[in-house]
Order: sequence, then structure tokens, then C-alpha cells
Amino acid sequence: MDMDDALELFIVESRELLEDMEAALLAIEGADDKTEMVNAIFRAAHTIKGSSGLFSLDQVVAFTHVVESVLDKVRAGKMVLSDKLVVLLLACCDHIGALMDGLAAGQLVAGPELLAQGEPLVLQLRAHLELGQPDGAVEVKHPVPVATRESSPRIDGDVADADHWHISLRFGPDVLRNGMDPLSFIRYLNTMGQVLAVETLSDALPDVDQFDPELCYLGFELAFQSEVDKAAIERVFEFVRDDCRLVILPPHSQISEYVKLINQQEGDVARLGDMLMRCGTLTAQELDMALDTQVDVPGKPIGSILVEQGSIQPEVLDAALSKQKQVKDTGSSESRSIRIDADKLDKLINLVGELIIAGASVNTIAHRSRVIELTEATSKLATLVEEVRDSALQLRMVRIGATFNRFQRVVHDVSRELGKDIALVIAGEDTELDKTVVEKIGDPLMHLVRNSMDHGIEAAEVRAAAGKPAQGSLKLNAYHDSGAIVISVEDDGGGLKREKILAKAIERGLVDVNHHLSDEEVYGLIFEPGFSTADKVTNLSGRGVGLDVVKRNITALRGTVGISSTEGVGTTVTVRLPLTLAIIDGFLVGVDKTVYAIPLDMIEECVAYSAEPGHDYTNLRGEVLPFIRIRELFSVPGSPAKGENIVVLKFAGQKAGLVVDTLLGEFQTVIKPLGQMFAQSRCISGSTILGSGEVALILDVPSLVRQAIDKNGQAALERVVGG
Repeated sequence: MDMDDALELFIVESRELLEDMEAALLAIEGADDKTEMVNAIFRAAHTIKGSSGLFSLDQVVAFTHVVESVLDKVRAGKMVLSDKLVVLLLACCDHIGALMDGLAAGQLVAGPELLAQGEPLVLQLRAHLELGQPDGAVEVKHPVPVATRESSPRIDGDVADADHWHISLRFGPDVLRNGMDPLSFIRYLNTMGQVLAVETLSDALPDVDQFDPELCYLGFELAFQSEVDKAAIERVFEFVRDDCRLVILPPHSQISEYVKLINQQEGDVARLGDMLMRCGTLTAQELDMALDTQVDVPGKPIGSILVEQGSIQPEVLDAALSKQKQVKDTGSSESRSIRIDADKLDKLINLVGELIIAGASVNTIAHRSRVIELTEATSKLATLVEEVRDSALQLRMVRIGATFNRFQRVVHDVSRELGKDIALVIAGEDTELDKTVVEKIGDPLMHLVRNSMDHGIEAAEVRAAAGKPAQGSLKLNAYHDSGAIVISVEDDGGGLKREKILAKAIERGLVDVNHHLSDEEVYGLIFEPGFSTADKVTNLSGRGVGLDVVKRNITALRGTVGISSTEGVGTTVTVRLPLTLAIIDGFLVGVDKTVYAIPLDMIEECVAYSAEPGHDYTNLRGEVLPFIRIRELFSVPGSPAKGENIVVLKFAGQKAGLVVDTLLGEFQTVIKPLGQMFAQSRCISGSTILGSGEVALILDVPSLVRQAIDKNGQAALERVVGG
């Protein structure tokens, strides 16, 4: 990998870390366990800083170092993570993201304007470092595990409860004969810290007639206060290590630190002993002793042996085993995934589309030839092509949760700007759709979310007067329905005022004063260009710009947008989008010699044509089904065939029929966009190439269903007026 590729990978990974950091900051206030979230935020900043240093990105390193220093104090419990600090850290994420954008644009050194934007943030961060404890509401408390001290029952009172090292020492009987003075080791400990208490154990002393003055029968329990690590304490007893039993238990705070160090370890730390040694809770000699014991007791877990010999505490072992499992799961997950350039993926989809067209052509030729072997081979080929198509499309399917999670920050910032208390509720984040659709739906959803917060959800005092909770609720939801994905933006605000919208539309000449409109049609008027009922203009809305763009962008994705509202209760905007923009299963129909394709997942059934003369509807098992004749819609010359059929379409819970001459069967369809010249064509969403090489138009089902229902409703109204 060359330096340019490495830098590009660094930018991608840094952006992912910033997203994780932002998500944790937004979620920390409502989290039960804040400790791990703070650790995750710190690790993200630390990783970005370390990786930036590899590329000599001094400006990124300098800024993230200050962020890391603040987070380190929060992590150590020396600083409260207040709401004000959360907002500051979110702004820091934005600034680091801006630095990454500059790198992506080829600016290895940030410009003076960008650096100037970071200076106020650095000053605020340093102010927090100097104050140490700014006012706030969210406090991160670090749990302090209780150490297991089975070997230290003899040191009681205040000393026993203090936060210090506990050393349990049992000298071997030959230590005096070997020229060692047990008390000299205790005196040496005082040069490294302070021995707070000594309890001499004499329970091993024999009777007087069996006493040997050359043997040592004593043991000691020591309370030792020092800043040195475990390995340094063990080295004090290096000369008698093989001739004594030594157990060193860390202070309560040190155990907590061990657990944190274990959780922060990165890289390949799959071996338990290595993991414990890295964090300092286990020394090499203690590990060797445990391994020797394991040889004598094969099959016994090394962790159990370490706990039994007093080298580590159970809570430290639990943390290490959890980290070991996490590393193993992450490693196996990483080994199953690779990064793919989006352009390569798009090229693959295009090739699969061409393969489908070529396969359809071969299949047509095989049927004409009437060679059984060739027909069977092409049938098998068609099955394989279909599997390749499904697999290729699945590669581009991504969860919409990542798009939804972006709005956590939007709601957090905008609610503060508006002075409202708004909670975002996300559902259906596991719903998948085409990557291209996800990328293009972000901006329309942004408009809808901001509009709901500004116009929909009322201020706290207004909500209280209406008997509502002070906190407003904004819900994003996604689910699959009839081959499409449905995304809803729902708020519990004041709802739309139907009469006010209608009056504004009449004033602007959008509708006739005598024309009857349904509620859905009235509410749909807010998507007209320049339409606004806002009493005042704000930074967010009121200029009539936005919702018309939303509708235009969604329509460009072959989608639709609808709205329902109840005044005083809330508003729901529903967006329906195709799952993919590239390849669909289609159903071919014919009118005279012209062939049309219909998305298969929007077809309910096909029935024989039956209707009263002059009627544009039929009786479908007791249900009125409005229909449209394709021959009339597209002015196809000629007379209708004797055996016409009705294709029953279903969209957004509504049904309509399509009258055609012939049913030609299923067909894998590659969608080709219409040229600019045909962009305004009604009821057509694209084109495709048939196996014969001819072009077939793909019908726009949502438009057809709406037109059939509107036409039928208007005709019924005219009959009522005429009668």
C-alpha cells in the first residue's frame, strides 16, 4: 500500500471514529453505564491523534491532544461531563471532521481560516482543564471493584480499609540458613514507599522441644502505600522468590485501573496471560508459576489457577475474559469483511444488467430454435443469472440506521437553537435499501426533520397548556411494503391547520374555490413551490423553500411522498421509495404490438376484463376497482383485443386496474433512465431492453394508481351532479 492509499484509508477510518464519537456523546446522557461510553469517546480521540502522528499531521495532533486531555480527566473522574462540555466536544468533532475534509481535498496543511475556527474551541477546552469541575448535570462515576482479600484478615481498622497494596508474605524455612534477613526486605520496602502496618504471623511456630533456631517460621501481612507497580514490589523479594510464598494484592483503585487498561488494549491480545501482563496486574514470574501448575493439572484454565494463587482478582479475570472474547469476535468479523470501492460496485451492477439483457436474448433464440438441449441450458443459465443478480444487488444494500443516526446530532443542535425539548425516537434502523437511494434520501429527510421541529412541535409552555408532555417527540421509522421501502417522519406537535392551508392555496390560485379536495390533497399543497403558512421567517423555515425540493428529489428517485395530520395531535409524512434503482423483476404486458413492463411486486393479480359499457371501473369480488385503459392513455391505434385482461395494481394500500390486450409473463428488467426529452412523460418511469432487442417502457405504478382513482372519483362526482 502506497502513502496515498494509506492516507485515504486513514481519512475513512477517522470519519468512522468521529461518527462513533458523536453517537456516544449524544447518547451518554441517557445511558445507564457511562463509563464504557467515556472510554469509547477517549479511544476514538486517542486513535485519531496517534494515526495523525504517523502522517506528520501536526495540526490534527495538536488539536486532538487537547481534546484527549479533557476526556482523560473525565475518564479519571476528575471532571464532570456536563451538557455544556458535551456541546463543546460535539463542536470539536465537527472541527476534526473539517480537518479531515481538507485532507481529502489534498490540503495536508490546514488553511488559516480553518485553524482560526479551532482556536476558540481550544481556549474553551483549556478553560475546562484549568477549572477541572465545570457545572453540569451528567457525572461519570467509575465503579471501584472490591478486592478479594482472603489472605489478609489480620489487618483491621482504618489501615485495612485504606487504598493501599497488601503484601502477604510466607518465608520458607531455609531463608535464614541461606543468609537472608526477613526484616531487611520490609526495611527496603520503606525506601520505595511507606509500610503502614505489619502483622507478624506466628501460627507456624512449633513446640519448644521441636524449635530449630536456624529455621524461619514467621510470616507477615503488610499494608504498603506506594506509587510503584506490582513488578517493582515483586523485585524486592527477588533473592528469596523461590524460597517464599508471595501474594501481592493491589489497592482498590489499582484494580479499577487494571480493568480499564484491559478494556483499552488494542490489537492482538488473544492470550490471557499476555493481556494481564500488559496491564500490570500479572508479573512474568507469577505467570510462570501458574503455567507450571497447569502442567501438573492439565485442562485446568490458567485464569482459575491465577486467581487461586492470588496473582489476580476475580473481577480482573472477568474483564480480561470479556476483552478476550471481544477481540476474538472482532477479529473474526473483520476477517469476513473487506472495503470495496463504490465505483467498482457500480460497474459490477452495470455488467450484471447487461448480462441479464444478453441472457434474455439467448433465451428468446433458444425458444425459437425449439432445440430441447439448448432450451434446458438457457433455462439453467437464466437461473444462475438471477442468483448473480440478487447477490450483486445485495452487495449494494445497506442499513438505513446509519442515515437515521445522523439526525441525533441534528435534533440535539436544532432543539437547542429553537429552545425546545425534543427527543428523537428511531425504529426500523435495520431496514435495508440500495446504497444509491440511501445517499440521495438524506437531504429530503433533513428538510422534513427540521420542518417538524420548527413548525410541528410546539414550545414547552404551549404543550403544557394543551396537556401534553413538555418534551416533544419526533419519530423516524422505516419498513418494507409491497417491494418498496416506507420512511415516515412523525411528530406529536400541533398538526396542520387544514382551513389555513386551503385558504392560502385559494389566495394563491392553486385551487378553485368551488373544487372539493380531500384532507390528503389539502395537506399535499404544502409541497407546492413557494407555499408557506409561516407567520414569521426563521433561520430554519418560513420562506417557502424546502418542501417542494423534497417532493422533487423524492420523485426523481421514483418515489412518492404523502402527509396525514390531526390538528392538536401531530403530523406524519410518509415517503415511499423503490428498494433499488437498477434492476427489478418485471411483468410484461402487450397493447397491440407495443410491450410495457410493470414492476412485479406491485401487481396483486391478473383477471379477465369485465365492465359495463362506458364505465371505468369493475366489480372485483364485491369491491369497486377503478381502471385505466393503456390504449387510451398512450393513444395506441387500433381496436381492443377480444380477450382483454385487467392487471390489478397495488400501491400504498390502494388498488387500481390496468386494461391490456395480452399478458406476456415475468421478465428480469434492467431499468434504463429516460432521456431529458422524455423527463415530463406521465405514467412512465423508465425503459428496458427486451430479449428481442426492442425497447419496452416501464410503467409508473404510483402515477397510474393515483390517476385511476382520481378519474373514477371525478366521474362519480359528475354523475351525482348531473343526476
